[in-house]
Amino acid sequence: MVEIPNDRGVFSLDIHVLPEDIDGQNHVNNVVYLRWIQEVAYAHWNSLGSEALKNKYRWVVLRHEIDYHSPAFSGDKIVASTWIDVPEGPRQKRYVSIQRSGDLKTLASACTTWCLLDAKSGRPQRVSLEITSVFGLKN
Repeated sequence: MVEIPNDRGVFSLDIHVLPEDIDGQNHVNNVVYLRWIQEVAYAHWNSLGSEALKNKYRWVVLRHEIDYHSPAFSGDKIVASTWIDVPEGPRQKRYVSIQRSGDLKTLASACTTWCLLDAKSGRPQRVSLEITSVFGLKN
């Protein structure tokens, strides 16, 4: 389980569990957690990145590692929190903690690896200070 850090910028997104998020076992389907992980990542980038940066670069996922800890149910209010780690070349690890808002019980946690791409060429680009400074990190 990932712990939400105190030493870096954490971005949070409020989510409301919808009836269509529920599977045949009457809880949130695992694929929905994956969608939330991507939604909070994109919301984080879109909240901080300038239009110039968002036009210059794109992010793609290389890997998702998700641990499911407890189920969520229809009507639950959820908070997804995310933060990034120090980059490694074009790779950037991002952590996500998904908790139920009412009791802050951790429902799922994830470590995802993203790759920064040049928007025009589609080629991987080293994550530079231009990017990490937006997130409050130093290379």
